[in-house]
Amino acid sequence: MCYNKDGESMLDLYQYEKELYQQNIHYIGGVDEVGRGPLIGPVVAACCVLPEDFVLEGLTDSKKLTEKKREQFYPYIIEHSLAYAVGIVSPEVIDEINIYEATKLAMKQAIEEVQKKLPLEHVLIDAMKLDLNIPSTSIIKGDAKSISIAAASVIAKITRDHMMIELDHKYPMYGYKNHKGYPTKKHIEAIYQYGLIEGYRKTYGPVKEYIEGVLL
Repeated sequence: MCYNKDGESMLDLYQYEKELYQQNIHYIGGVDEVGRGPLIGPVVAACCVLPEDFVLEGLTDSKKLTEKKREQFYPYIIEHSLAYAVGIVSPEVIDEINIYEATKLAMKQAIEEVQKKLPLEHVLIDAMKLDLNIPSTSIIKGDAKSISIAAASVIAKITRDHMMIELDHKYPMYGYKNHKGYPTKKHIEAIYQYGLIEGYRKTYGPVKEYIEGVLL
C-alpha cells in the first residue's frame, strides 16, 4: 500500500474515481483552482483527466507539497494525463465580478477546453458547485481526497506560480517569487514603497486601502 507524506493511504485518493469506473464512467475530470487570495495576478483553474492506471506516489493537495515536489510532479502529470487544460481569469474581471464568480468562470473555462479534446462524462470539483451540462460532484477538500483533483491542483499551482516568477524577473523589488502575490507583510511594505504595477486587484483590502490613501 502507498502512503503520502502525511501518512494517508493513497488508496483513499482513488475512492471517487473507482466508484465512477464501476458505473462504466471513464472520462473523469478533476478540477481545482489556485489564486483566490493573492493581491495581484489572475485566478487559475485546471481540469485534468487521468487514465485508470495512473499512479504517482506522494501526490496530494498541492498546498501540502513542497515547491520542489510540485515541480517534479507537474511534468509527470502532464505527460501521463489523457487530457488537461487551464482556465485563467484576469484581475480586471476579478474586480468586476468578484473572486467567487471569477473562480467559477476559470473552472468552467478549463472544463470546456478539456471537452474539446475528449467527451467528459463526470467532473469532480474541489469545494465549488458549478452549473454544467455534464454530471459533477463537489468535494470539500477534494484536492486531498481525489487523485484527479490533486493532479489538477498541481497543474493550477505550477501554472500560476510560474506567472509570478516571470513577474518577479521584471519587478524583483516586490518579491513575487517568494510570496507569489499573497498579502505578506513584505509584499504590502513593497506596495507602499514602490506603488502599484498593472495586475493588482483593486477591490482587495490592502490594495484598496493603498489606493484610497494615495487619493486622500
